[in-house]
Amino acid sequence: MRRLSRGAHPLRSRAAAAWVRLRRLGRSKSVRAVAAALATLMLLTALRAYDPRIVNEIKERAFDAYQRLSPRPVADLPVRIVDIDEASLAAFGQWPWPRTRLAALTRRLGELGAGVVAYDIIFSEPDRTTPGRLIGELGTADLPDRDLTIALLKSLPDHDTTFAQAMQTTPTVLGFAASRVPNTSRPTVKTGLAVVGVTPTQVLPAFRGAVSNLPLLDQAAAGIGAINLSARDSAGVVRRLPMLMSDGTQIYPSLAIEALRVAQNQKGIVVRGTGASGDADTGRAALVDMRVGQFKLPLTRDGEVWVYYHREQPSRTMSVKDVLDPAKDAEMRERLEGTIVLVGTSASGLLDARATPLGQVIPGVAIQAQLIEQIIAQDFIERPDWADGFEIVLTLLLGTLVTALLLIAGARFSLIACGVVFLNAIGGSWIAFSHFRLLIDPVFPSLATLATYVAVERVLHVASVREKTFVRQAFGQYLAPALLAKLEQSTEPMRLGGETRDVSVMFMDVRGFTPISETLSATELVDFINTLLSPLSDAIQDELGTIDKYIGDSIMAFWNAPVDVPDHATRACRAALKMRAVVEQLNDADAFGFAARGLTDPLVRIGVGINTGSACVGNMGSAKRFNYSAMGDVVNVAARIESASKEFRSDLLVSEDVARAAPGLALLEAGEIMLKGKSKPTRLYALAGDEALAGTSRFAALKQTHTALLAALKAGDAVGGRSALERCRVHAGPALIGLYDHFYRRLV
Repeated sequence: MRRLSRGAHPLRSRAAAAWVRLRRLGRSKSVRAVAAALATLMLLTALRAYDPRIVNEIKERAFDAYQRLSPRPVADLPVRIVDIDEASLAAFGQWPWPRTRLAALTRRLGELGAGVVAYDIIFSEPDRTTPGRLIGELGTADLPDRDLTIALLKSLPDHDTTFAQAMQTTPTVLGFAASRVPNTSRPTVKTGLAVVGVTPTQVLPAFRGAVSNLPLLDQAAAGIGAINLSARDSAGVVRRLPMLMSDGTQIYPSLAIEALRVAQNQKGIVVRGTGASGDADTGRAALVDMRVGQFKLPLTRDGEVWVYYHREQPSRTMSVKDVLDPAKDAEMRERLEGTIVLVGTSASGLLDARATPLGQVIPGVAIQAQLIEQIIAQDFIERPDWADGFEIVLTLLLGTLVTALLLIAGARFSLIACGVVFLNAIGGSWIAFSHFRLLIDPVFPSLATLATYVAVERVLHVASVREKTFVRQAFGQYLAPALLAKLEQSTEPMRLGGETRDVSVMFMDVRGFTPISETLSATELVDFINTLLSPLSDAIQDELGTIDKYIGDSIMAFWNAPVDVPDHATRACRAALKMRAVVEQLNDADAFGFAARGLTDPLVRIGVGINTGSACVGNMGSAKRFNYSAMGDVVNVAARIESASKEFRSDLLVSEDVARAAPGLALLEAGEIMLKGKSKPTRLYALAGDEALAGTSRFAALKQTHTALLAALKAGDAVGGRSALERCRVHAGPALIGLYDHFYRRLV
């Protein structure tokens, strides 16, 4: 048991470490952005798969726009409309007309050479004006000559019979309407059906009732076809028409299919579905296409056809009034001979107006005519079965692309890319329509891409704001505003860990701080520290330095991290010179009040050490609390150089590496010192001034004399050394007095 309990500790440790890594990963801006993209894309994919009405409506309105831009070309095809228009109603009376007039119209169309007459009208009730119906109404009436009138009416033919006889002389197709209201009425099936693949009854939704013609008329008709519109169409726009209907047992063709079949003297039609030879079975029963004589047409999976409209041509339509006018026999024969004639109505009171994708409102019979025309012209638009899957995959790909661009290139470029994607999607969809007659939705993938962009960009923006707030809170007191702005604009996240960079490190310390602190109360000591360190910190930040930490009366700072400062060694030295000037100004103004107190030595002095080299810089500490700092040998050496400045009696002391990195400054060799942990002595330089001082003749003379002094010291020439030292004192300023006192001690 003891071994088991001991063995559990490493497991818990590994689990805890894994949990920490997961939490750290979860806080990553990129991970959050990817999670937002995945959530958005999953939601959009589910929405597209469900395809609610609003999504479908947006998609189909895009298809409508394509038809308006490129409608089907107008061609003179053998399809005509005989219209029961306002002029016809004015000439022959209001609707419904006696069936004898329809019989006369049917015979007249046959005489004028019509190949087939298709009525986009349902004759479900007996003619109210037929003689038999009038005899029943007169049976109880007390009228003079009633018996004679009844005998006369009995001698007249039945109007419906007359209409049926006319249909037997002229090939005629009648319509019926499938209904959701249950009844036992069913139209007569006139069409033979050959099926290849799945049986249509497995695919087509079953209707429960029908509005059919009188059995007498059905028997006389050469064909019976459905005039239903698609249940899928919304907002009153007719985009599709069903080609086949089913009551679950029988299959019924549409009016247009029956008109084409009768016109070609065909006995039946051929329907092909999934599972047919040569077609892959997708696992979902669907219809593929159908053939009517010499014409083949593609079907949607549930047996519909997309109507490809052209602009309505008045020349294709003739008024019933003109057709029945003997004076226009020659004109009508020329226009009607050998054509499929559709009889319908455009009269406003008969309520058969339909909206089309072209923005026109046309009679329902004109839609049937357009469908027959596109079948004859073999010019179809299709929504392929793979379109839904393709659009979903496209949505995922575009969403992934825009997410990657946001993470790599940023919001502005990605927004431009979104615009390009949107234009390309529309362009590709338009090419698919205009060249291949395919209906591919550009809107949903484009809007989904935009939605993904917004979601990811918002997550990145919020994370960026948080990071900038954190950066400002963490570095606002330690970085110059210019460096802070650069750091806020950086795309690299702040995290635990470091990187190796070349940096310049400075240590500053107050000389004689212990005696000073002994003369001050705690409150006065804090005031002293703040009065001194505040302007010194400003000097560091003015030269783009990063203040690492305050250690009592000391400051540690470094350059070239967290953002690049190319001339970091020079800037560190300039900061040191500014710090020297600040201390002088504070002493001159007695800012600390030491002179007023009557202290023996009222001057405050500082020592600065600077070194340049490679260091590990980064956020160090715990996941909850950390500081941005630098570590490495370069830091240790800088601290020891600052300590050595006491021995060399020089307030600003730098390493040889700094001297090489900032050759334009006024630097004088101070000598060598063996630092702890080093096998070779380290050469140090006193910082006398900036580039302006280095370019003066006075400093050139000082440097020349200083070189002679060093040579005398190296050679052990005490006399020559003293002579050179005196000349150096003449040219040196107050800041170098301590250094030459150090050299004097070496000569004694």
